[in-house]
Amino acid sequence: MKKLITLCIALLMVFTLVGCSKKSGGEEAPADDKVAVTVTVWGPQEDQSEENGKWLQTMCEQFAAAHPEWEITFNYGVCSEGDAKTNVTTDPAAAADVYMYANDQIPDLLKAGAIAELGGKTLDTIKANNSATTVNTVTYNGSVYGAPYSGNTWFMYYDKSVFSDEDIKSLDAMLEKGKVAFPLNNSWYIAAFYVANGCTLFGADGGDAAAGFDFSGDKAVAVTDYLVDLVANPNFVNGDVSTGTDISAFFSGDWDYQKAKDSYGDNLGIAASPCYTLNGEEKQMKAFAGSKAVGVNPTTALYAEHPEIAVALAAYLGGTEAQQAHFDLREVIPTDSKINVGENALAKAKMDTMAYASIVQPLQADMGNYWTPAQSMGDELVAGTVTHANAAEKTEAMNNSLNSSAVQ
Repeated sequence: MKKLITLCIALLMVFTLVGCSKKSGGEEAPADDKVAVTVTVWGPQEDQSEENGKWLQTMCEQFAAAHPEWEITFNYGVCSEGDAKTNVTTDPAAAADVYMYANDQIPDLLKAGAIAELGGKTLDTIKANNSATTVNTVTYNGSVYGAPYSGNTWFMYYDKSVFSDEDIKSLDAMLEKGKVAFPLNNSWYIAAFYVANGCTLFGADGGDAAAGFDFSGDKAVAVTDYLVDLVANPNFVNGDVSTGTDISAFFSGDWDYQKAKDSYGDNLGIAASPCYTLNGEEKQMKAFAGSKAVGVNPTTALYAEHPEIAVALAAYLGGTEAQQAHFDLREVIPTDSKINVGENALAKAKMDTMAYASIVQPLQADMGNYWTPAQSMGDELVAGTVTHANAAEKTEAMNNSLNSSAVQ
């Protein structure tokens, strides 16, 4: 009996040792216990070119070097942020493990099950390093679905020989000194005035679908009245710097930087939108904002076996170190407040706008109801068919049109 017990114990030890030398899939583990994986990453061509320092490859290699516990082989694919929705959702399981995308694609990516929610320390870091508006751009139904790395919004270009640093804090002060252009009949811009006085789109942060649009009551009518006077001001121009002559300030995004530079030369100034004075109170204009972000695909084999690797890589590519390199190599304007942009006025204005002079452009399906009524209000203001006498009526009509199918 003693010999039999001894034999059983010996056999048990052998089986245990053999079992410990195997992975859960039955493969032999590397001698150093490293996890060997292949990670597919998709990003824009510009981020992978020699002339731009191969930002994507460089960052991935730095990530791998920082994680010696993982033996990573990278597989790169070209996919712009704007094309991510189409390319990823076509066959999610065969798509990239980690990819870069535009934030307005989140609802469609979710429908395809092709984007993972982020949480834990990753989410804590994203919230700590970015403004609340920036975080809201990648938030849908209360969950966060990516690591943002660059914003999309508009701000103000101006002539520093006309306006002082103090002038640019107030739209009304600017209108006393020079011509200011603003695209009032562009839906993407006109909301800045209404939101400044408490009007909302799907609640305070854009996340409440049932709330619909609130451009009603005295708060909205007061803004319409202000805009009637704005259009009547001889120093106001509807449009941008190319609309007329002697225009000393206009509102646009980084895509119009060269136009601004050509217009104002060495006197070019760039800043977040100013406040305007409504019934004696300063109201901060707030632009719509979106972002570009790094997402994780939860349908791939990598995520099924090692989700921690995919999430860590996405967090790194959208993190402080990678954003700094993105700015240094390609001048991709960051969202991370820790990034050093030096004396770059364009970067500072965009980052300031994301921080305090913007709201997230809602991702709700009924956001489509906004664009036409808002443009119509702008068109009528510019044409002069909205007056102080009918401001309340016109404002209420706009609000009704906004909510015609937004709230069931």
